[in-house]
Amino acid sequence: MDKIRVAVVGVGNCASSLIQGVEFYRQARKSNGNGGNGNGNGNGNGNGNGHGNGNGNGHGESLRSIGLMHEEIGGYRAHDIEFVAAFDIDERKIGKPLEEAIFALPNCTKTICEKLAKTGVKVSMGHVLDGVSEHMKDFPAHRTFLPSKTKPCDVTKILKDSGAEVLLNYVPVGSEEAARYYAERALEAGVSLVNCMPAFIVSNPEWAGRFREKGIPIVGDDVKSQLGATILHRTLAQLCMDRGVKVDRTYQLNTGGNTDFLNMLNRSRLASKKKSKTMAVKSILGEDFQDENIHIGPSDYVPWQNDNKISYIRVEGRHWGGIPINIELRLSDEDSPNSAGVVVDAIRFVKIARQRKLGGPLTSVCAYTMKHPPQQIPDSQARLFLKEFLEAKRER
Repeated sequence: MDKIRVAVVGVGNCASSLIQGVEFYRQARKSNGNGGNGNGNGNGNGNGNGHGNGNGNGHGESLRSIGLMHEEIGGYRAHDIEFVAAFDIDERKIGKPLEEAIFALPNCTKTICEKLAKTGVKVSMGHVLDGVSEHMKDFPAHRTFLPSKTKPCDVTKILKDSGAEVLLNYVPVGSEEAARYYAERALEAGVSLVNCMPAFIVSNPEWAGRFREKGIPIVGDDVKSQLGATILHRTLAQLCMDRGVKVDRTYQLNTGGNTDFLNMLNRSRLASKKKSKTMAVKSILGEDFQDENIHIGPSDYVPWQNDNKISYIRVEGRHWGGIPINIELRLSDEDSPNSAGVVVDAIRFVKIARQRKLGGPLTSVCAYTMKHPPQQIPDSQARLFLKEFLEAKRER
């Protein structure tokens, strides 16, 4: 199979987890289930943790698929992704090899893979625009962004010269101007956009029409986690609906210590994020569900949590005879790897769409992978639509 050539805007924790993960699965594939450093006959079927059957601590067979929603999509596996360009604005990352920049401060996510193959990519200076909130300068350097004074690069030229097919948008929440800027560059370069942040581009009919006219497939907006607060909240809401429980009120409160949560201390940047997360759950409960009875959104920044995100979900409802029932749930997860587990699929679906010469939003892919897609579809149904898409029974 040919490689899927990917460019990244924002070399933060999410990009780091994705890039490390691709290398992790590449190495797992190469090990071919031989137990890594053990005696060479591990079959990955031992104690269930993917480390073989006591035959060394290498990447056993099970690690080739563990943690993947789809091991293969249209013949493409995670290790078929190749990173060909990267853009950031932090002085600690500009000019550095991509495989080194992903470990530079203020990144703080857990290490998946310590030794990465050389990418041959150096991080280019992007355009700051509204990407850095004013309040960020009030925090310690190791926690915040340090914008470089380097002259911004020609993004369109780099995208074209690199042969990029897909551009991942990881700019900070609230960076509406920056999101639109990079969407324009993707249009100019003929590159597909996977919009991982909550700026409404793919779900905007005007933007969607422009990509459709140029025959460029896109996916967005605001990536779901593989198993995070939003998908879990949606599942609880759907369970209540399916079991005849009348949901009266619900909330989701989140805390974290990465730059995403620090950035979101500026509440003026949260409008699109709160709308995206709220609509993802409200679409399950029904449009007539009153806004005053649902509260979803980032709650506070706790530095020592780093990339760990803690979510509290509460659902209040009534079942048989109007008797109250309350559900409370606490989820703790590493935020950025949870995102990468979904983006790796979105990239591969976009590649297939490009091969089929499709343009505009991929409805089923957006619904399954994003919080604010052009069309909200229950997750179980969206998964069936994805299967039909792969079988070419459904083009979008």
